[in-house]
Amino acid sequence: MPHVTRSVINQELNARQIYAAVREHLQTNQALYSLDEELMQRLAPELIVTQALCDVCAVSEQEVNAVLGRPPGLPQLINLEPMTLGEVLDTIELVGRASGVPDRASAYRSALEARVERVHQKTKRLKDNEKPRVGFLEWTDPLFNGGHWTPELIHIAGGIDCFGNLHQPSTTISDETLLEADPDVLIVALCGFDEERSRKELERLKQWLDFNQLRSHRHGNVHVLDGNSYFSRPGPRLVDSVELLAGILHPSKAALA
Repeated sequence: MPHVTRSVINQELNARQIYAAVREHLQTNQALYSLDEELMQRLAPELIVTQALCDVCAVSEQEVNAVLGRPPGLPQLINLEPMTLGEVLDTIELVGRASGVPDRASAYRSALEARVERVHQKTKRLKDNEKPRVGFLEWTDPLFNGGHWTPELIHIAGGIDCFGNLHQPSTTISDETLLEADPDVLIVALCGFDEERSRKELERLKQWLDFNQLRSHRHGNVHVLDGNSYFSRPGPRLVDSVELLAGILHPSKAALA
């Protein structure tokens, strides 16, 4: 598929350098993404889906509005900004209606909800002492916890989120906060990065943070996942993420098989 957006931040920079570049762009009101207006004009879209959830993660509604009148005609624009798993599923039906396939969207949502409920019905049987405390990092330099829908996914998968921030944007946390929380399981799934890139950033983190202090490291419960595919994006793959987390948090539980 043709790409009509491009990040202006060099993705070869390390996590600290990317963070600094993003902060600089936000402070000076510079756009983090560019839109290929010529390609958009050639494609002549009838429907444009954009977002206002995060100025950092993808092209914003404001940037799209700036060029909306330039393609031929006036395409329909819908904006998505879900904060919860339920709201993510709502957007499936919103896009389905806008695309003229509401029945397909409704059926797809029902199928996704059924998968989530299957996991939740199993994890609800667990006692509190069977639920591991989970630390979720979506950035490593500086450390960011997993906000928005992430604590909800952890809860459904049978874990207890260490850092909070349910249905709120992700926030920076100190190294001391991570060490003091000392989670049973540490998930490293960096925003916009795949597993390989996340592993590289985790090794950088270990250069200044003594992981031997963390029980998750000592017990072999540090898991590096593909944040870009499974956690960063508010879409259907979040259901895959619930199932993935349940398997990680309760690998030996027959009740979750």
